Amino acid sequence: MPHYMRIRDLREDKDLTQTEMGKILSCSQRVYSNYERGDIDIPTATLIKLADFYDVSTDYLLGRTNNPNLNK
Repeated sequence: MPHYMRIRDLREDKDLTQTEMGKILSCSQRVYSNYERGDIDIPTATLIKLADFYDVSTDYLLGRTNNPNLNK
């Protein structure tokens, strides 16, 4: 599964909008939408914020593992 699909699924599981996630990550809804579509790469600092927010590993977000707890 591509990493951008994982961040969308995690966001939807928490019933959050893209606008809400943009506020959490200090970016616009448009930028966050680009992350979810895979149109732009997620900066490292933002990737870490996402992993911390969802309590998953960065490897999970990047699609390197299907285990969200691996290497936390």
